[in-house]
Amino acid sequence: MPQPETASDERFVIVVVRSGGIAGLSKQWRAEPEPERLPRWRELVDNCPWDETPSAAPGADRYQWRIEVHRGDTAVRQARLGDGQLEGPWRSLVDEVREAAPSAPSAPPRP
Repeated sequence: MPQPETASDERFVIVVVRSGGIAGLSKQWRAEPEPERLPRWRELVDNCPWDETPSAAPGADRYQWRIEVHRGDTAVRQARLGDGQLEGPWRSLVDEVREAAPSAPSAPPRP
């Protein structure tokens, strides 16, 4: 007998992690769209060539990108891209995630 879907099964999350650069630091953005926005986000995800992604080419001081799509608690899509590979549909997806991610609170002004 199939289990009914829970809220966690319906959750759709996209995580983008950028690492590398001169300082070698990582930065992460996370988007968890509202249910009414899911068709737009699924279209962004489906437009990316997941099966054609070459492994990221290392390079000095270049960013590396990890993109993960989660449905429920399971990663259903993953890609690793070099800075030069982040174009077309990949760039659109990453830009949307970065824009949708909640902003970190700013530090209080110093006296």
